[in-house]
Amino acid sequence: MKPMPENPSRVRKFEADCSRCSARGSCLPAGVPSADLEKVQSIVYLRRTVKRGEALFAAGEEYDAVYAVRQGFFKATLVNRDGCAQVTGFFMAGDLLGMDGMGSARHSDTAIALEDSQVCVMPHVLVEPMAREVPALQRGLHAALSGEIAHNQRAMMVLGTMSAEERMASFLLELSGRLLRRGLSGCDLQLRMTRGDIGSYLGLSLETVSRLFSLFQKNALLQVYQKHVQILDIGGLGRILQKGLRPFPARPLPPALLLAPRASRSALRSPSSTTR
Repeated sequence: MKPMPENPSRVRKFEADCSRCSARGSCLPAGVPSADLEKVQSIVYLRRTVKRGEALFAAGEEYDAVYAVRQGFFKATLVNRDGCAQVTGFFMAGDLLGMDGMGSARHSDTAIALEDSQVCVMPHVLVEPMAREVPALQRGLHAALSGEIAHNQRAMMVLGTMSAEERMASFLLELSGRLLRRGLSGCDLQLRMTRGDIGSYLGLSLETVSRLFSLFQKNALLQVYQKHVQILDIGGLGRILQKGLRPFPARPLPPALLLAPRASRSALRSPSSTTR
């Protein structure tokens, strides 16, 4: 990724109009009052297109911006101690990417586009002073960060207690809920990720993921055709979660910022913990 200019505010490349963006309801300006929106959207330095298979940023690179997904789909990966890439999350329109680098000033994840995608680039040198000036924006950032912490704590519990069937059911319900919150159908899922990606994300082998899709289809829970999945019995998926846990990875949505859930579970899994 090309480094940001030292003073992006003097090298404007793009004038954003968040009020007309279809992803606004689930993006960072979601809780910003209309009176402050024009001021807040000035932090969008540029709009960047990322082709399928390209990295938006890579682990180890300097953190210099937060990215709002405007169109498309991404996966985040982390290389474990054995050198294997592990999927830690999936991101769709309205989600934020890049916050993994806020603490250390370097990214720990690599974000890869699963289809041709577009992001709004918000340099941290513009975000931080604007957050101090606009309380709603600062609350949104704090809510996003606290949501990450709460989510990671829950992920530790869920991955340690759920069976393979429960993990898959929870993944499908979580994805369905994210689509519903964006005003889309929660029963027609067009999976951008591979089954291998899903397995890496859930701590399951590719064979187990394929077996579960077949099992769920046999039990009339799903209709599966390649990457298109139609949920036929959403209540049945819920009943698979026998322990009364919420769909993984669930977390409450703060009123100032509708931020979709993100899984970050690299510290939880090792080759010996993968379900086969």
